[in-house]
Amino acid sequence: MVDENQESETDDPALRRVVFIVALLNLAYFGVEFAVATAIGSVSLFADSVDFLEDASVNLLIVAALAWSATSRARVGMALAAILLVPGIATLWTAWGKFNTPVAPDPLPLSLAALGALAVNLTCAFMLARYRRHSGSLTKAAFLSARNDAFANVAIVLAALVTAFLWRSAWPDMIVGLAIALVNADAAREVWEAARKEHRAAV
Repeated sequence: MVDENQESETDDPALRRVVFIVALLNLAYFGVEFAVATAIGSVSLFADSVDFLEDASVNLLIVAALAWSATSRARVGMALAAILLVPGIATLWTAWGKFNTPVAPDPLPLSLAALGALAVNLTCAFMLARYRRHSGSLTKAAFLSARNDAFANVAIVLAALVTAFLWRSAWPDMIVGLAIALVNADAAREVWEAARKEHRAAV
């Protein structure tokens, strides 16, 4: 049985519009960050850029799923758990290549790209903040994803500062990139468990 708050969430056109805008912002900045990551050979920026692409996909799925039944939304949640694993796998592959040729990325474009990502994620989190207490787990997940990604961007900026002033090495960038991959893997586990619980409650 769907409660009154959850019903209002699925019928809220303003919510769907906000989530769609968030998806477009994530997709746009994926292109920016991926280009910079490729140019300077940054593992952390690569991990974060793929995370932007994953967030865009997740939010587009949420836009569609908000109009579906509770059972269908739970199934989408399980699919999202698999999607969340993709950035981690891609990051591990990139980190392995970087490990064989450990060249430090240029700290200036690294920090500028991360600051731009921080601005995008804070904007998305602000837009989603009014919906963070809705009963639907998909909407809450969108807000938490934007908020947590902002913390990852701060970590990338710190890695750039360490590379510029303390340790001219590829390791600060690689460590942050691998940490982002681990966070995504843990998020996949949490989303899967929450979706399974919702599915059992819906059937």
